Amino acid sequence: MTVSTSTYRLQFRGNVTFERATELVPYLKRLGISHVYASPIFAAKKGSTHGYDVTDANEIDPVLGGRAGFDAFCAVLQQAKLGLILDIVPNHMAASVENVWWRDVLRRGSGSVYAGHFDIDWQRKLTLPLLGRPLEESLAAADFRLRYEPADGCIYLAYFDNLLPLSIASADRLAADIGTDAERLLAFSRDAAAMRKLLAEQHWQLLYWKDAAENLSYRRFFEVAGLVGMRVEDPRVFDDTHRLIIELVRSGQVQGLRVDHIDGLADPKGYLEHLRQAVGPDTFIVVEKILARGEKLPADWPVAGTTGYEFIAAMADLFVNEEGLRKLDEAYRPVSEEDADFATGLRKAKLLMVERNFAGETRRLTRLACSIFADFDEEEIASALRELLVAFPVYRTYAYQGAASSDDVTVVEIACGKARSRLSTVDALDALARLLKEEVSAAEALEFRARFQQLSGPIMAKAVEDTLFYRYNRLIALNEVGGEPHAPPGSVAAFHQFMNDRFQRQRCGLSTTSTHDTKRGEDTRARLYGLTQDPDAWIAGVERWRNMNSPFRSSLADGPAPEPNIEWMLYQALAGIWPQDIEGADRNALKERFCAYVLKAIREAKLRTDWMDENPSYEHSVEAYAAALFSEDNREFIRDFDRTLRPFMELGFRNSLSQLLIKLTAPGVPDIYQGSERLDFSLVDPDNRRPVDHPWTDTEAAGALAMDPAFLKRHVIRTVLRYRNQHPFLFLEGEYVPLETSGARASNLVAFARVHERETAVTIVPRLVDMPSSDFWKDTAVMMPRELKAPLYDLLTDKPSSAGDLLAAQLFTDHSLSFLVGNR
Repeated sequence: MTVSTSTYRLQFRGNVTFERATELVPYLKRLGISHVYASPIFAAKKGSTHGYDVTDANEIDPVLGGRAGFDAFCAVLQQAKLGLILDIVPNHMAASVENVWWRDVLRRGSGSVYAGHFDIDWQRKLTLPLLGRPLEESLAAADFRLRYEPADGCIYLAYFDNLLPLSIASADRLAADIGTDAERLLAFSRDAAAMRKLLAEQHWQLLYWKDAAENLSYRRFFEVAGLVGMRVEDPRVFDDTHRLIIELVRSGQVQGLRVDHIDGLADPKGYLEHLRQAVGPDTFIVVEKILARGEKLPADWPVAGTTGYEFIAAMADLFVNEEGLRKLDEAYRPVSEEDADFATGLRKAKLLMVERNFAGETRRLTRLACSIFADFDEEEIASALRELLVAFPVYRTYAYQGAASSDDVTVVEIACGKARSRLSTVDALDALARLLKEEVSAAEALEFRARFQQLSGPIMAKAVEDTLFYRYNRLIALNEVGGEPHAPPGSVAAFHQFMNDRFQRQRCGLSTTSTHDTKRGEDTRARLYGLTQDPDAWIAGVERWRNMNSPFRSSLADGPAPEPNIEWMLYQALAGIWPQDIEGADRNALKERFCAYVLKAIREAKLRTDWMDENPSYEHSVEAYAAALFSEDNREFIRDFDRTLRPFMELGFRNSLSQLLIKLTAPGVPDIYQGSERLDFSLVDPDNRRPVDHPWTDTEAAGALAMDPAFLKRHVIRTVLRYRNQHPFLFLEGEYVPLETSGARASNLVAFARVHERETAVTIVPRLVDMPSSDFWKDTAVMMPRELKAPLYDLLTDKPSSAGDLLAAQLFTDHSLSFLVGNR
């Protein structure tokens, strides 16, 4: 298998086209990466900012430069000896008329040759939740227009920006009855009764967008009705959606694939086996998969590993002080007792998803189960299904036709154990469990199993990541994709165990700290970890700031806006993006970013406002409070906040460097998200998908090393990645060896070695260090095993070290971290 030594994620679209990416190749080469890791490059909806709304999987998007631009980009990559990893999207496509397959389905219904490509329930009409108000109100307001398009000779239904093809029969009848004259079509459009009859003749049915959760007839991506699920378990659909992907791999232009949202597929293992067979054994494949704490990637998947969310959680364990977190918890609970109970909050959020946001999908599962188990009452099955979904401890299981694996059986049994306590009778629950655990062959049973597994993941993701993580605000740095913020941080020993497991199970999986989907950038999180190192200063600060800014708080009928729990979150989020120089910063731009985040956060929390049911007065009040934090009239707060934050900035930078060196040298393939080779103080998307606006150069003078944190970060990346490229087997195959530490500050060090044949690399970084005095490290040392005692030199300073045990005071003379290399 072709394995990268490091990756650099480029977010195509916006200001990144193939032409721009080609210009960046020399810079990326000098940085030391081995592979560019590209976001989706296939044709997507007009104006797409991310590329996951694919309209044609077999065309490279002309907006990016098309095939010619891609070929030129690949030629430059190959000349520079850099590889390319593509992000592919097998789970869904855009439910848009720009998608010719979808357009054909709208026109021909279940008779379309593409009807089976999309995951549509053809027992009823295809529902389209496009309406801004109920259908009858839209008809009364004459929101619809019939339009003749000479380009294809067809009549369409226009609804604002949407242009929907009519069924062939109804379009032919219209043309015969009234022709294609614009005025006659307009007159017809204004006849509500005639339009109602015409709409009833279509293969599709228009819905008010708020009714999608209850009435959607196709599988969507999470709650995004604009993305329709694909049936790639069907070999014909696989072939039609992967034709270009396979061609690019076989041509040698693409060396790796990142599979988006693998948990959305009906049969992930079967899909991956099909993909592996199509692209061959040498193609690097990783999957976007969120692993719960202790959960393992299925060992029989033919992939190198995951995209690395679990690595982020491992970093949090190292850099969060347990005693400090306890103090934050003590201060947070009186602020919001209800929100501070994570377990109760998780149940509430999951119930909300089951009963409201995914009500239609849950009801469909209930009907399927009732058709299989006719002896059970529908309410009994509905209750059992609800509790099973709520109790599920991981995103999903992976059984398809055969019996479930032992790991999956354990998951189902754990969920059933939790669900039993909530049910008056468990017979239906046991029946559902058998469907998930035992081998199935009946069509209805197979469909139930697949759809349950495709639903449990979205329920978990939306309940935790996009609801609870905006309610449980004790320390928001821990509210990260794949994180479990209520769990106590692990020890250094637990970290070493995690890395040993990682070496054994996915030593070639990606190790990431920032992505286009993380809730906060890596440096934002690293700074916020520091709050646990001086929680008293932070808690006192929050109390002062709430008092200072109380004039900006509104009193609404349903309570203060913002409420204390939201204030607690706001000051952490603001601390995460606060600039080093607030006086020289563009405060208006900062305010816009922050207010946009705040609005998203309160809507995601779904407590007093919601994407589905907005509360304008509450939203305006909270946004006004957030904006006031930047006001020139609020100078006292700005000075106080800046002064209080100074020590946390320093703590955060140390955490960031330690985290970085671990990522670059521990088991796994280090992934650099675009722009994060400098400082990444971003918030959740779309903030973390902003164009990278710094100059893509590396001409800073070495003298700036001690002055510029961003330069030092990039210096570490460039130095270590270049060494990885020169010694690939040391990091891809080299044994992971935890190193013991001794002395008064032994617990403040993380040290490990990578060993391959005669090559050795030693990583030593501090953790949970406040403002060290000159004698801070005293007698603290890293104990080198006898077999590793050999002359080493620090790659970051070009200074030699002793051949014996390593004294921290000597190692950290020039840098707050050390990377030693040598041969035995």
